[in-house]
Amino acid sequence: MSRLIISCFILALTFSSCSQKATQVGKASYYNDKYHGKATSSGEKYRKNKLTAAHKTLPFGTKVKVINQTNGKKVTVRINDRGPFVSGRIIDLSKRAAKQIDLIDAGVADVKIKYKK
Repeated sequence: MSRLIISCFILALTFSSCSQKATQVGKASYYNDKYHGKATSSGEKYRKNKLTAAHKTLPFGTKVKVINQTNGKKVTVRINDRGPFVSGRIIDLSKRAAKQIDLIDAGVADVKIKYKK
């Protein structure tokens, strides 16, 4: 019986650690059209119509939920590049992702990003 309890405990810890989420708060911007078709740090070409983004440290392929703090709109993107390299900015979005959270007119917005560790 104690083996069963220990096994269940270990299993519970494994699943809880797999789903831990991290959050960052800062500013988001988006890629200028001039980067369309250019290589990203991951080797992929930047496509303005894809839901992708740049982050300084997250592994390539990480899925990130981006929430515009002004209007509450959300988009999920995949990290495929490095950046932004402007103080205070935590993520650069593709044009399509920026449109989905109404970032185009402002150019920069306060966001919260969430991702699994």
